[in-house]
Amino acid sequence: MLFSIKRIIGKNRNPVRAIAGISLGLSLVFLASGCNPRGDPGVNETVTFSPSATTVVPNLIQTSSATPSPSSTPTRTTTASPTVTPTSTPTLFPMGILAERVMTYPGSGITVDETLEPGANYYRYYAWYESQGLKIYGLLTVPFGEKPAKGWPVIVFNHGYIDPKVYRTTERYIAYVDQLARHGYIVYKIDYRGHNRSEGQATGAYGDPGYTTDVLNAVSSLKAFPLADAQRIGMWGHSMGGFLTLRAMVISPDIKAGVIWSGVVGSYPDMLCCWHHPEVNRPTSTPNPNFRSGWRTQWQNIYGSPEENPGFWMSISANSYLMDLSGPLQLHHDVGDSEVPVKFSQDLDQEVLAAGKTVEYYEYPGDDHNLANYFNLAMQRTIEFFDRYLKGGE
Repeated sequence: MLFSIKRIIGKNRNPVRAIAGISLGLSLVFLASGCNPRGDPGVNETVTFSPSATTVVPNLIQTSSATPSPSSTPTRTTTASPTVTPTSTPTLFPMGILAERVMTYPGSGITVDETLEPGANYYRYYAWYESQGLKIYGLLTVPFGEKPAKGWPVIVFNHGYIDPKVYRTTERYIAYVDQLARHGYIVYKIDYRGHNRSEGQATGAYGDPGYTTDVLNAVSSLKAFPLADAQRIGMWGHSMGGFLTLRAMVISPDIKAGVIWSGVVGSYPDMLCCWHHPEVNRPTSTPNPNFRSGWRTQWQNIYGSPEENPGFWMSISANSYLMDLSGPLQLHHDVGDSEVPVKFSQDLDQEVLAAGKTVEYYEYPGDDHNLANYFNLAMQRTIEFFDRYLKGGE
């Protein structure tokens, strides 16, 4: 069943069971060294888990003394753009989708450095995994209670662009993570390389494959995590994180459902022509140009413009591979978004439909890039979507 929903008032929809993934048989060392924001003493302890073992979550919390506390949208008409199969393209170019598919993403065990103050019904940890030999940190949440027989469903959380020099793990997107974690999901909001304490250089998402690699290694690490269900991994992304989410879903079959808010989900030709040009739209923030526009001139000088070399630009665009989308997709966008054009989401909606895949699309009038005015509604739809495709008949 295909969905194309462009209303503020939603409908009930039939559940579709997610496709099963493949679980990695890896053991995990869960290292806890303990302090939390309240300064409570922790217990230094190394606990080794086997993915096949039955693990009760409260056993982990021995590392901390914290006590858990109990309108209608304007109608828009867009023309479906068929998915095109790239030809005569340099598939080994690092940003090429086919090149990224042949790379390996082994991930690693997930190691906890700090036990943080718990949320309403979930534990919070500052934890890292490995990506290309780099320690990538992030905020990890685990629900209270006994682990389900196959593990908890998982959401990999891809944040939007924030200057890496000012990004802090526990200062951004906390309300977003809280809402997802409260509904029975393991959530891992990862700090891409070069962000906060993550190792490596922050080179940006659009001109370098490093962030995508970090995202896919997070997926592999969570597949081996003994508290997680390797067959129920979803992904959420905002803005730049939407770019990474869409990209990951055409590279890896392990992501069973994706939600994108205000996503940079246009093709590379669309990003060249229609994004962050003064005559088109002026962003409200001024990011480091190396993160968004450095690749524009360099690649056109080497490979030519999209008109001169369409095969190259198609080969690096996730939009060219939507036939391989790994699961249902839900899109949210403010109609007047001044940072990322709503046309990106409008076009992707039609492209996913043309590829025969499942998509839900919501527009919000008079909001902003963060959907602040409609946050509760957008989050409700997000959780219902993940519940439908990751929890199924649970």
